[in-house]
Amino acid sequence: MARLVERDKQWETLDDLLGSARRGRGRVAVISGPIAGGKTTLLEHFTEHAMSEGVLVLEAAGSRAERYLPFGILRRVLDSAGPLEPAVHAEATALLDGVAAQIADAEDATGGVEAGMRVLPHICASLLRIARDRTLVIAVDDVHHGDELSRAFLLCLARRVRQAGVLIVLTEAVRLLPAQLAFHAELQRQPHCTTIRLPLLSADGTGRVLAGHFSTAAAQRVSAGCQETTGGNPLLVKALLEDGLTVLGDSEPFQPLAPAEAFERAVLDCLHRGDPETLAIARGIAVLGDTCPPLVLSRITDVHVKTAELAVQDLNRCGILRGGAFREAATRAAVLAATPTGALSLLHQRAARLLHQEGAPALDIARHLLAARKPVTDWAIPVLQEASEYALVEGDPQLALRCGELAVDSCPEGPRRTALKSRLVSIVWRSSPVAAESHLRQLSREFCAGRLTDRDLLHAVTCLAWIGEARQAGEEIRRLQSAAEEARDAGRPFAYRPATLAAAQSWLSVVSPPVREAFATTGAPYADRPGAPRPPAPAGAAPYDMPDDAHIPAVEAMRTALRGGQGEAAVAEATRVLQRYHLSDRTLTPLVLAVLALVYAGRLDLALTWIDRLLGECSARNAPTWQAALGVVRAEVALRQGDLPGAAAQARQAMSLISAQCWGVAIALPLAILIEAETQMGNLDEAMSLLEQPVPDTMLETQVGLHYLRARGRCHLATGRYHAAVRDFLTCGELMQAWGMDAVELAPWRLDAAEAWLAIGNVSRARQYVEQQKQREPGPPGSRARGALLLALARTSGDLAYRVKRLTESVEALEQGEDRLQLAVALGELGSAHRAAGDFNRARMLVRKAWHVAKSCGGAAAVPAVHPPDRATARPSPPRPGREAKPAAGEAEALSEAEARVALLAARGHTNREIATKLYVTVSTVEQHLTRIYRKLKVKRRRDLPARLWDLSLPGTA
Repeated sequence: MARLVERDKQWETLDDLLGSARRGRGRVAVISGPIAGGKTTLLEHFTEHAMSEGVLVLEAAGSRAERYLPFGILRRVLDSAGPLEPAVHAEATALLDGVAAQIADAEDATGGVEAGMRVLPHICASLLRIARDRTLVIAVDDVHHGDELSRAFLLCLARRVRQAGVLIVLTEAVRLLPAQLAFHAELQRQPHCTTIRLPLLSADGTGRVLAGHFSTAAAQRVSAGCQETTGGNPLLVKALLEDGLTVLGDSEPFQPLAPAEAFERAVLDCLHRGDPETLAIARGIAVLGDTCPPLVLSRITDVHVKTAELAVQDLNRCGILRGGAFREAATRAAVLAATPTGALSLLHQRAARLLHQEGAPALDIARHLLAARKPVTDWAIPVLQEASEYALVEGDPQLALRCGELAVDSCPEGPRRTALKSRLVSIVWRSSPVAAESHLRQLSREFCAGRLTDRDLLHAVTCLAWIGEARQAGEEIRRLQSAAEEARDAGRPFAYRPATLAAAQSWLSVVSPPVREAFATTGAPYADRPGAPRPPAPAGAAPYDMPDDAHIPAVEAMRTALRGGQGEAAVAEATRVLQRYHLSDRTLTPLVLAVLALVYAGRLDLALTWIDRLLGECSARNAPTWQAALGVVRAEVALRQGDLPGAAAQARQAMSLISAQCWGVAIALPLAILIEAETQMGNLDEAMSLLEQPVPDTMLETQVGLHYLRARGRCHLATGRYHAAVRDFLTCGELMQAWGMDAVELAPWRLDAAEAWLAIGNVSRARQYVEQQKQREPGPPGSRARGALLLALARTSGDLAYRVKRLTESVEALEQGEDRLQLAVALGELGSAHRAAGDFNRARMLVRKAWHVAKSCGGAAAVPAVHPPDRATARPSPPRPGREAKPAAGEAEALSEAEARVALLAARGHTNREIATKLYVTVSTVEQHLTRIYRKLKVKRRRDLPARLWDLSLPGTA
């Protein structure tokens, strides 16, 4: 027989009761159980069994919708009584209709009910007459939904069936309403009444259900998960099984069955079978999303607290809940999806207000405010602001953005809304500057109208400069400065402090130098001409009276770095900025500028330390714009260190974080790094394709545009477009001179132009530019700039001895620095010079060393005088008379392992600091090792090491 498993005990009880009725001893059975617990299924299977045994079955079912119709269940029982004589059926129906009419017409329903009670014995007698000839089963499902008179009929019949062949089987809910309790109590008083409790399926029972569709092993695999998801509710188990069979087809399950459409429908069926309050409480729990006390549920669902408590109990009993919370996320999702939009919005609004009153975290409140999809009232705007900041801390910028947008949309026009809009721009900017443009243009109108705070003004100006609207921002700042002067002369207050406008002017003048033309006619607090003294600011308006803003000190660090000859001062200024300000939306660009100041001051090691620290700070935050801006500076450091593959990889990584449109005019820097790195690695086709990428028209009006201009010139030079290269280098120089930032560390345009003129064959013009650079900024001893200058002096000289001397000095200077690629170039040219002088042994040694250094930084193609050495032919020639003989192998073998490692790294061109980093020792230790190495190998300087160590090879030191 097809019936649910784990109902055997209940089935046996019903079968025994049926046998008793067939023997003339009437019985009453009340089946109770949780919602959707299988009561109806058990009743249906039992009535089918009874009919197969020849028993007359009269069926009816209570309905919530018809509970107020008099005699609803009784009429359905009579309609199903086929053997009842037509005359008797007509008489009973007429009696019921008359009572119903009396109830409808009576002002006091009590009289109609009393009339109905008088006719019930006659109807009971008619049914009992049928039971004289055959056993009668009266089955009523959901009797708790029946009307009062039908329940009275069932009680009247129950009192009369003890000596008749009648079995009354009723199903009812576990929890009854107050109006149903009296019926239940009276029924239970009858000595022939039996109560049958129907529990949910156990884990074994669930496994037996599954075993009917899967193999025993497969059923055992998924039964625990199915029990966990459904709680043993037969309706949910069947639905989950249906979903699994839909997905699997004829296959066996190896993973837990996943809830889908059938399961979601079953959940909703369970809820709608219960009382309306049960559905309301389930919606409340779904909105709150966690275990919550009945008092809270009562307040957001507008249900009495006692009713809420009972509804939670019902949901726990039927397996929908466990411990007051949904067992499965799919269950909660189904409840939310089926809740009407208006009702759901109201629940979220009530939940947000309640959580706010109880002091819940801002993020929890904000999620409800967002889910309500309605403008919020005044109390919620600060909550949304706080939630937005917490969301950023937790790395969820999308949630922060939604909170910010709702706060802006709910706030009326005024200063508060302007401040919210400014913060919203910062939040959007983290992920996509392009997406922030629409908000930024609205914000620019606010700052033009004087409605921004001073700090928000500086942030807006920075963003406008990024998207290429520095000129427009500069013109507006100039207008505001004029208005401020007029207000000061008239003794009127003004929206912005003079210090703020001065800071904005100074900032724009550095990041986009042509903007300073807009300030030519104003009495600006800052004179941006190189070397010009700054007039004192008015009292109370000094630029440094904004201690929490990093823009001004960052600008000063950059100016000092580009002024030339003030590297230490620039480093000190930039370091103060980096030490004083932490990474945030408003300090990102100033901190980037401070690190670039370190780069231009020649302190690549310090710049690398700080940029790695800043990247570490933002690694845990979901802020791709931050990571891109910092990553591209890291790539610039790698490029200046001669790490071409690393520079290219880091630049590409930075460009992949945000789109090219999001970069705005700042796209110049990653493109310049990529173009120059690919050019020096010999990937000229890739470099030329990068030049074809569209760039903003205003890019060349920015400081970073100079990097792009120089990189383009270097690419033209490498591809034989010498005159195009000259044009780019000279244009770069003209701009740098006009902008007052003619610093060789920014772009050595004179040396680049000299190299291009040499390629054309115009040595005199090349020498002219080199001499100009020598007169302006030779660079401190050991600096990258000085090494490049000495290399250029050697290239433009026709005197071989002079060339060798200058190249030797260039190598010595570059060996103390960090630019390995430039060192490789100088070594290669020095090797060529020695070859031209006839010193072939030294030439081979230098060329070999140059090749190793160039290969280590991926720039062998940038050193034309170098080719890969062949060990069979690269060994030094036999010593000439008068020259020092090559040391025996034992001399190199006399070195300790630590000394050998240091010697090999030094021979390959690594600096002392790099050797210390690779070997995890101090620089002092490296210097001590080198002193012993020189003594053992009988050499005086590190450039002689390759000739002594050509046959020394150690693993792990490449």
